[in-house]
Amino acid sequence: MIYITFTMNRRELLTGIGAVATALAPQAPAQSKVTKYCRFKKGNLVAHGIVDGDTVRQLSGDLFANPKETGARHKLSEVKLLYPIEKPSKILALAGNYRSHLGTAAPRPNPEPFYKPPSCLQNPEDPIIFPPGATNVHYECELVIVIGKTTRQVTEAQAKDYIFGVTCGNDVSERIWQNDPKIKDVQWWRAKGADTFGPVGPVIARGIDYGNLHIMTRLNGKVMQDENTSHLVHNCDKVVSFISQSTTLFPGDLIFTGTGGTTTAMKRGDVVEVEIEGIGILRNPVA
Repeated sequence: MIYITFTMNRRELLTGIGAVATALAPQAPAQSKVTKYCRFKKGNLVAHGIVDGDTVRQLSGDLFANPKETGARHKLSEVKLLYPIEKPSKILALAGNYRSHLGTAAPRPNPEPFYKPPSCLQNPEDPIIFPPGATNVHYECELVIVIGKTTRQVTEAQAKDYIFGVTCGNDVSERIWQNDPKIKDVQWWRAKGADTFGPVGPVIARGIDYGNLHIMTRLNGKVMQDENTSHLVHNCDKVVSFISQSTTLFPGDLIFTGTGGTTTAMKRGDVVEVEIEGIGILRNPVA
């Protein structure tokens, strides 16, 4: 109970009560502005831009070095969105980074990264193509970290400053080549690195709380995976810090952070969608 002792007229009374009510009312947390960056093609033009509603504001210069707006505007419906980073020096991905994907296995004490070649990247809306001999190809919805500046031996507390933003990814995986005890490859070079096995996009979200995002996969409209990035065994900051102790990361490098739940095989003619809250939908047909 709050008691207020005063001597004032009616107008002063109402003003004072209003001020007290405002001070005691719960305050909404401040929200940082989220900027969505894309790479797009229109005719012979390939450029980066900022997605603003149904408009793309064209940029010039290095995406990671304060690019400038050119003043050109394009309708989002009239451009082709590409995977948002043209030439990452490397792509890493995390194995076993959600408990829901591990089953009865215990989580590893450290992140477990592996490499995917940059040649595996695929654009939003373009097809995932099965290479010859692939018979058991699965989707894996993943949050993907985009590195913003050269990162070497940073702490977890420092890692946030080196993450430019996040995007959607599909770590497409051929399970026979990955896991079959008789014929699996020594490394996952083709199981997870075949051409088109790394769809990424449609945008990079910068300024978003990547530690608490709803993420899901839909196959032909049916929800197949449903998770939240708050359930990562090793969060984004730890992953970046851990990798940077041994391997220097450069602007534009990508890190797939792992998938949750269980996955199933896709077949030709399917459509797979990875949706992450606050980022968008990465959609690919299977060819």
